[in-house]
Amino acid sequence: MDKLIIRGGHSLNGEIEISGAKNAALPELCAALLTDQDVVLRNVPKLQDVSTMLKLIRNMGVTCLHAEDGSVTLNASALNKPEAPYEMVKTMRASVLALGPLLARFGHARVSLPGGCAIGSRPVDQHIKGLQAMGAKIVVEHGYMVASLANARTRLKGARIATDMVTVTGTENFLMAAALAEGETVLDNAAQEPEIPDLAEMLIQMGAKIEGHGTSRIYIQGVEKLKGCNHAVVADRIEAGTFLCAVAATGGDVVLKHARGDHLDAVIEKLRDAGAHIEVGSNFVRVKAQGRMKAQSFRTTEYPGFPTDMQAQFMVLNAIAKGASKVTETIFENRLIQAHEMNRMGAQIRLEGNNTTAIVEGVDVLQAAPVMANDLRASVSLVIAALIADGDTVVNRIYHIDRGYEQVEEKLQNLGAKIKRIQSR
Repeated sequence: MDKLIIRGGHSLNGEIEISGAKNAALPELCAALLTDQDVVLRNVPKLQDVSTMLKLIRNMGVTCLHAEDGSVTLNASALNKPEAPYEMVKTMRASVLALGPLLARFGHARVSLPGGCAIGSRPVDQHIKGLQAMGAKIVVEHGYMVASLANARTRLKGARIATDMVTVTGTENFLMAAALAEGETVLDNAAQEPEIPDLAEMLIQMGAKIEGHGTSRIYIQGVEKLKGCNHAVVADRIEAGTFLCAVAATGGDVVLKHARGDHLDAVIEKLRDAGAHIEVGSNFVRVKAQGRMKAQSFRTTEYPGFPTDMQAQFMVLNAIAKGASKVTETIFENRLIQAHEMNRMGAQIRLEGNNTTAIVEGVDVLQAAPVMANDLRASVSLVIAALIADGDTVVNRIYHIDRGYEQVEEKLQNLGAKIKRIQSR
């Protein structure tokens, strides 16, 4: 497996471009399954999860063409295999997003139970219950969700769906399925993350009738047919937040082009409280930091609260900040696993409450050490830790980073970081 070697102690300065959001691109690639016309997606990030999704939908019979400008044109008119096999999706949870579109357009689908990061239970029961409320018959057998409608001429029926918990991928699945359903669907307790309204705006371009996206209640009036569209994937707020934390930890002055500051209010507020200077423009975010930050306690929660996908990165900042802090993870039960590796680098982090709370005592400096992580955000948090550590740190098992960060080492190199990739033979 590839690894990164990082020499710490260098501030970050300059400017970089923030890529399109993985968590928007994946459902939007699946939305192309809803029509037999061309769908053009621009600003699609070059990531392992995106490559996996493209491979998956090609296997279904979808044509996927890459242009020189990085856009992707998809055409699902010849789709003849509405299936997501385990072999192709075992590393990617987003495979579940194919279920709603395939069922809505073709009346049947066979989708493997998803894989992904080892950060805890992420059940698909909410997806199944919601689609069943719309008239689908779904059974789980041999590791697959097998879905069907009464007959080939039947459409999904509009329904009121109130999930037991806020689920981003569930909301996305229901949005796509309801767009082609018969009648009105109301989503209560809908996720409000920026990737949701971005998907909704794409569907509206395709002819869907959607209101309330970006709030906790969304109304969808189903239509018989959707058309193609040309849509730009929204900028990745988590990549932007990751670089904000990296600069706050290392010091420096960086402009993040195309970043959406309005999608990062909770993170930016905490960074400002910690002592970073952050300027938010119409198409950029600039961060300047000098010296040790002040420790900040926080609790992860659904958007617009502090995102679970930023918890690990901010914990690094707390690890070398002045004072003590308390970090509480409420979304996933195994998402503080990076603490053990940070402690190997000299951090003082104690886990409590069945590993859902971290007590962080700030230290003056971290020390280089070989480290490895088991999920995407934990991996990139160790990269930030290495950027501020004394000595050369080896970050192993970085395939997780490649799933969610486009050209991370190149972007850091452009900002002055001493980082290089060692490719496995």
